[in-house]
Amino acid sequence: MARSLDVILVVDLESTCWEGLPPPGQSSEIIEIGLCPVDAKTLTRIEKRSILVKPVRSEISPFCTELTTLTPNMFHEAESLADAVSTLKKQYASKQRLWASWGDYDRRQFERVCQDQSVGYPFGPSHLNVKSLFAAAAGVSHEMGLDGAYKRLGLTMEGTHHRGDDDAWNIAEILCRLLRTMRDGGSK
Repeated sequence: MARSLDVILVVDLESTCWEGLPPPGQSSEIIEIGLCPVDAKTLTRIEKRSILVKPVRSEISPFCTELTTLTPNMFHEAESLADAVSTLKKQYASKQRLWASWGDYDRRQFERVCQDQSVGYPFGPSHLNVKSLFAAAAGVSHEMGLDGAYKRLGLTMEGTHHRGDDDAWNIAEILCRLLRTMRDGGSK
């Protein structure tokens, strides 16, 4: 299957979470897929999208709501994971495109939750870890959080931190800046 490098899909997941360990019988699962496609030619963000995914093996805790602003009531009409994956494949050609996220959490979480729910993994083998790329480009010896990267760049994050669509939008901005620097020849 040929890779298409016309668009880079920047993804940020939000998952059910708790203060401490999950309650017995529950496990962390994807509840929001934030998506920001980036036009690889112009290095511009195309759109910001949130796909809510109805949890089936866990409940949204008060801690999770406080962190993400996602409430249980928001999920009455949410898609199943299988429907969300189908959307990624059909509307965004996710199997054929490079995808990126801030760190490896999103990749590992997608792999685990898709396997747990017997849903096909929506992406091909090409994943870009923007968190590691940023640390290497910044010349720092450690990776940092998205908010730390924005502070280092002297920028202000847009939207609500820990909402998938807003975080994907903000990650995409850093990715575009890094790629523009490479295109412009770095430090001349």
